[in-house]
Order: sequence, then structure tokens, then C-alpha cells
Amino acid sequence: MTIATIAQVILVMLLWAACFPLITAGLEFAPHLTFAALRAILAGLTLTVLAFALRRPLPKERRVWAMVTIVGLGATSLGFLGMFHAAEFVSPGIATVIANTQPLLAAVLAGIVLNERLTARGKAGLILGFVGILVITSPRLFSGGQDNYILGVAYILLAALGITVSNVLIKRIAGNVDALMAMGLQMLIGSIPLVFGAWAMEDPTTIQWSFTFIGALVGLSLFGSALVYWLWCSVLEKVPLNRANAFSFLIPIFGLTMGALFYGETLGWPQLVGIALTILGVGLVTRHGTRPGDVGIKAPR
Repeated sequence: MTIATIAQVILVMLLWAACFPLITAGLEFAPHLTFAALRAILAGLTLTVLAFALRRPLPKERRVWAMVTIVGLGATSLGFLGMFHAAEFVSPGIATVIANTQPLLAAVLAGIVLNERLTARGKAGLILGFVGILVITSPRLFSGGQDNYILGVAYILLAALGITVSNVLIKRIAGNVDALMAMGLQMLIGSIPLVFGAWAMEDPTTIQWSFTFIGALVGLSLFGSALVYWLWCSVLEKVPLNRANAFSFLIPIFGLTMGALFYGETLGWPQLVGIALTILGVGLVTRHGTRPGDVGIKAPR
């Protein structure tokens, strides 16, 4: 990976980490699914309008459309559903650990679908990264006081599974479709179940339109969704999924850093040790941790 690509991946993880405080801020003013649907629609429209303005091509083959649809249902429908609901039921420590099983799940699926094989160094790096997350979150893993714990875990697993499948398929189509068009379409497709869910189970008219809510919505949609997925798809055109996905372990580190800088949270020795282990694990994966196979499909641009 070049320095520019590494910087691009780190920016993706930093923007993803910034989503969590924005979601928390916005949920005070809007129902969960309504907020999630608005995020997906605004992000999807931004990318597709830009793609059409730049005369980017639509996907041409049916199987490409099918994969874009599955990405939308996984990354946007299931991913947003899990992220917006899990915080109600599960402590942040448990949520972080379960969510960060995604790179491990993706490594298994990538070996089957993409023929990406981890080296011994890569396997050790993924395990070490996950151990680092366990150490970071250990003080809060069993903080207690959580209702409907099993439901919360189910939401997180649902999101992790949706994102895992989507990441593999994004890698599958990366380089064969335009990134702006594909990511915009997948978010618009993924917004459809969220819209139906919001109208069926919530009252979207209860949104309290305020500068705080609009700021959270715009930040999540334009930076935490549209920009992030365009960058992520662009990265996967050049980098094996397992190598790029290992950087996902940095998301809790960025979250802790934001908490220390903006919310006065302190970092104890478990966090510092966990951060060191996680960075070491990411380094092992990114430096000759994968043996990329023959990936991608031959679809016309």
C-alpha cells in the first residue's frame, strides 16, 4: 500500500468513527429509522446527482445490479438499522467488540468469494487487532444496567453481517463500475426498507428540526456516508479487502481520542495497551499479510 492509499483508508476510518457521536446527537431530535432513512437518502442523492452531472455510466449487467442491490441492503439497510438501534440496549464496550468482529468475518468470506488468503502474519495481525479491542473495552464490557441485552447484540450482529457481505461485494465490483454511481445507487436502494420501516413503526413528523439535528444529519450523510463509501470503493479498487479492512480496528481508537479531546474522557492503561496491540495488529496485516487472488468480474465500465 502506498502512503497516499494508507492515508485514504485512515481518513475513511476516522470519518466512520465520527459517525457515532453524530448519531447520538441526532437521535435526541428524530426517531431511529426516520433518521437513518434521511441519512441514506441524502447521501445517495448526493452521489448519484454528482455521478450524473459528471456523466458517469450506470451499471450495465444484471449481476452487477444484483450485487449493488445486495450491498445496499447489507451496508445501508442492515448496517444503519443495527447502528441506530443497538445503542439503546448494549453498553458501548460490548457494542465495540461485537462490531469489530466484522474484519474477522470478512476475512473468512473473502477467502471463499475473492480467493484472498491470509498469510500467517495476516492471521496473527487480525487476532491481535481484535485482542486490542477487547483490552480497550475491557473496563466497560460488563458494565451492567442494560435492558434487552440479547436484542441489542442481535442488532449489532445484524449490522456486522450486512457490512461484511457488502464489503466483499464492493471489492468484487470495484474497478468494474463507477464508484460514485455504484455507492450512490446502493444507498438509495438501501434506503427503501428504512423508509417503509419508518412509516410503519414510527411517526416521521415528530422530527424536531434544529441546527443541531440538521448539522448531525448533513455531517452523517455527506461525510460519514457519501464521502466515506466513495473513498472506500476507490480504495478497494487497488487494495485487497483483508488488508484494507484491518484498519477498521482503528475506529475505536479514533473514538477514544475524540472522547478525550472533546468530551473530557480519560484514557487508562487498558486503553493505552489496547491501542498499542491494535496498531501492531494492523501493521502485521498491511505488511504482507495477504495473498490476493484473482478478484473482480469482467463488467464493462
